[in-house]
Amino acid sequence: MVTKLRSDARDNLDRILVVARAAFAAEGLDIPIREIARRAGVGVATVYRHFRTKEALLNEAFAEQMASCSAIVTEGLAAADPWRGFCLVIEKLMAVHALDRGFARAFTSPPPDAVDLTADRDRTLRLLLELVRRAKEAGPLRGDFVVEDISLALTANEGIRAESPEMRLAASRRFAALMLQSFRADPVPAPLPPAVRLPLSRG
Repeated sequence: MVTKLRSDARDNLDRILVVARAAFAAEGLDIPIREIARRAGVGVATVYRHFRTKEALLNEAFAEQMASCSAIVTEGLAAADPWRGFCLVIEKLMAVHALDRGFARAFTSPPPDAVDLTADRDRTLRLLLELVRRAKEAGPLRGDFVVEDISLALTANEGIRAESPEMRLAASRRFAALMLQSFRADPVPAPLPPAVRLPLSRG
């Protein structure tokens, strides 16, 4: 039997999730529960009343994003041309990750206790491995490519700093194009998306 929340409790839950997603996206997964509670305007006990652990909050906060990620990989796997499907996946995944720092870390290295998030990530990775296998067999994807190279690209992509989400997304598109050229077995020079002016250092 599903317990129906009072309207004020439902409002608190929704606010906690909105704040948690924004905080994880902007600042990563290390932000304390205490800070999430403060930004949501509730007590720490209220957060723990809804989510017994931080991992439970992570599972709920990123459930929709992980489903979207799985849908992207499924779309790529359905493409008639395995290389085109592979390119679609890289481009879309890197665009998602460019706008959501927390989700990038959750996808590439979810906390071990976040069981649901880890299971969903593992299912998506199995689909991704199949797409990689097909792209290699078709010829365009270099033979020494490993799926960890995608994690490496996503980790680097996460570090893009720009003045606005639009600029970060534009920079990510260019970076994705560079990565795809390096992933090709026989690199073919192709025009890159426009460059974006970025700071040369984080200082």
